[in-house]
Amino acid sequence: MQIIRHTFERNKDMLAAAARVERMRQLYRIGKAGRLPSVSGTVYADHETNDYAGEEPSRDPEFGAKVSLAWELDLWGNLRWAKRKGGAEYLASVEDRRAMQMTLVPRWPPPIMLVALDQELSIVRRTLQTRKEGVRQARLRFEGGLTSETALQQAKVELASTATLIPGLESRIALKEHQIALLAGAYPTLRIDRQTMEMHARLPERLKVGLPSELLKRRPDLRQSEQTLRAAEAAMGMASADRFPRITFSLMGGWENDDLKGLFSSPFSYVGGSLVSPLFSFGKKKAKYKAALAACDEARLNYEQKVLAAFREVNDAVVTYRNVRTAAALKRDLQQAAQKYVELAQLQYFNGVINYLDVLDAQRKYFDAQIGLSNAVRDEHLAMVDLYKALGGGWGVERVVPAGNARRRTCCRCGVLRLSSVRSQFGATKVLVSSSLSVWG
Repeated sequence: MQIIRHTFERNKDMLAAAARVERMRQLYRIGKAGRLPSVSGTVYADHETNDYAGEEPSRDPEFGAKVSLAWELDLWGNLRWAKRKGGAEYLASVEDRRAMQMTLVPRWPPPIMLVALDQELSIVRRTLQTRKEGVRQARLRFEGGLTSETALQQAKVELASTATLIPGLESRIALKEHQIALLAGAYPTLRIDRQTMEMHARLPERLKVGLPSELLKRRPDLRQSEQTLRAAEAAMGMASADRFPRITFSLMGGWENDDLKGLFSSPFSYVGGSLVSPLFSFGKKKAKYKAALAACDEARLNYEQKVLAAFREVNDAVVTYRNVRTAAALKRDLQQAAQKYVELAQLQYFNGVINYLDVLDAQRKYFDAQIGLSNAVRDEHLAMVDLYKALGGGWGVERVVPAGNARRRTCCRCGVLRLSSVRSQFGATKVLVSSSLSVWG
């Protein structure tokens, strides 16, 4: 968890997304302020000297202080649409940051892969020790005349084959550590602390997946796409309103005099209005509106495509999670059977019932079964991570607890316990694991 917090704080993509949110927030403030009058003030002083031919030189000083106010009458909704567009773009950036934060956790299969590689390396090293012991015993039996040299060479081949796996695994582990350091916004020298893989950990059989319609509210990437669609609709409204005249009122007042002493005794005011409309744009405004309409259709179709893709991802993740759990259970049975097979093969070999080839075959099957179980446990965790991502960042497992008739919900998204008052229907304690995966099946 510490490395994940470190990543959230220092990942460059996350920091860039936070900066983009701040940029869009300030742009939204600009759009909101566009509906309000703009007030400006000017204080000026100038001294002009005129010396025309045939005339005496003259001086024309001028002093003044002016305050002006300008306000555009939003008769056709251009400014309102601009505000909506800015708000939608700001919310889209917020959801984009949330989506990036959500996908940053599913991008953490590297630690899962790293732990799995550590486990695989541990299996190989244990197997290597077994192979060394096998070579020692084969040499003793050969030197004692109990077996031929063939058994000794076979044991050496198995030892060398196992030893060649270690450099490749160590290289893959180093590369994964470098990948994690990059995600965490650190240099490759970052130390990655991790625990060993729990081979017999039992993941939840049922998770609160919820209804398919809830996915539209839970996934930030869908909410971002929705806000992008809203921004495209607002841009279409702006393009439509831009075809009509703009009406602006202006008010100016202050003091102006050619002598600084009499400045405040010479007030003035000015009120004006303007109506601006293009007379001939040669279809530019109309084309701009049609382009915005096409952009709106594009955003709508992109949103619909993302919704369909989200439903597919959830169904894929549910099916994968279900099947990898079944595969992991079978791999555990296989690993236990292969372990028993090795024990029996070694016992029969020492008693002269079978030859050494059978022992090596049993050891190879046990080695493959251990690697297969390690990969199956890894795939279980990866499938849960994919399900986490597909569901929009988590799920809930609800339990009814007796104390205070409160429902205790553990939210996988943030690991926070939430309490909400409920009534016990039968006055008894019961455990509820809500909404099985069959909702999506």
